[in-house]
Amino acid sequence: MNNVCYRTLKFEKNNSLETYISLGGYSSLKKILKGEIEPNDIIKLLQDSDLRGRGGAGFPTGLKIGFLNRNHDKNKYLICNSDESEPGTCKDRDILRYNPHQVIEGIAIASYVLNADLCINYMRGEFLEPLEIMENALKEFYGMNLYESEHVKKIKIINHMGAGAYICGEETALLNSIEGKRGLPRFKPPFPAQFGLYGCPTNVNNTETLASIPVILEKGSKWFNQIAKGGTKIFSVSGHVKNPNNFELPLGTKIEKIINLAGGLFANRKLKAIIPGGSSMKLIPHWQAEDLSMDYESLKSLGSGLGSGGIVIMDDSTCMVKALNNIVNFYANESCGQCSPCREGTSWAKKTLNRIVNKQGRAEDAETLIKIANNMEGRTICAFGEAAAWPIQSFIKHFKNEFIYYAINKRSIILQNHL
Repeated sequence: MNNVCYRTLKFEKNNSLETYISLGGYSSLKKILKGEIEPNDIIKLLQDSDLRGRGGAGFPTGLKIGFLNRNHDKNKYLICNSDESEPGTCKDRDILRYNPHQVIEGIAIASYVLNADLCINYMRGEFLEPLEIMENALKEFYGMNLYESEHVKKIKIINHMGAGAYICGEETALLNSIEGKRGLPRFKPPFPAQFGLYGCPTNVNNTETLASIPVILEKGSKWFNQIAKGGTKIFSVSGHVKNPNNFELPLGTKIEKIINLAGGLFANRKLKAIIPGGSSMKLIPHWQAEDLSMDYESLKSLGSGLGSGGIVIMDDSTCMVKALNNIVNFYANESCGQCSPCREGTSWAKKTLNRIVNKQGRAEDAETLIKIANNMEGRTICAFGEAAAWPIQSFIKHFKNEFIYYAINKRSIILQNHL
């Protein structure tokens, strides 16, 4: 992975404390210990940097941290959301594996700003290797001589494993999971900053977001924005490319460059479409992706989003019916079942697509799928309804002919094109 903000990633498995410190690690935290930076100064710096949440929603980080009242008389919690479950996304796993101390430093800095009583790194249940690495890194961190500061004495960071449920990536479902309850999203308001873990003020931020903070403090918001507006982003590139991988790149990098960095398409293939930010983001067809800049504003203008930065490349051998069937089956299996539109809608969409793929489709199935998606979007407690609806809407909007052809002719149009 190219690295600008993430110090030890280029050293692959050399994720030791010694390596991290030799590259400038913990320099930002040490400034805090010397009293050189106040909490409000850090919030202002993050606001000026245009750092936005890297987990999917893209909410301004400085604003989100500033929502929590650090002087509240209740306990205050900071949660690092490392429950990376979005299909097509594997960036946080690599940050935890190769750069654990930058995550810890980011958590410690945010803990100082929030005056947090406990910091929890909530990790996806399958992250066994990252868990071992993070546990060792925490031992190294607490073995450092940083305790001349009363606040650092107060910093308590623990790792907490989930059970591999996609829905627990949603911040309020994550809070319920930590409390030992079913991972069901909560109604908002109240928001976690006012009523979060155990009813106390809580800030939830993504792994990549928190790991970005130390270098922004070290080099400044101006430096961060000189790279690109909002700095760099780690893109997980998969699909029909020769070298699927994670790439840290400036926001606004052209999709063509990203595909080339990933080794390019396979021989004699053409780009058909991309999913720009994990499976829940709307698909972008090739005619809209020719000069596409990978940033929040450009993708929003096309009705999609940067999301988690998980880019799935699809070439002209892709059957869109089967591709959507895989995605919808995933969301049907991962729905928590709390909201009727989502519970029933994902199941109905799964049955409809399975029927098409099993050569029992009907000409009207494409329209039925659109109706199902429209009745899920905006009608659920959390954003899972949109996550399940948007792929259906965008796949059929741009490639409706493939769904109609498959339903009527009982085979994929891709097979017909390659006869």
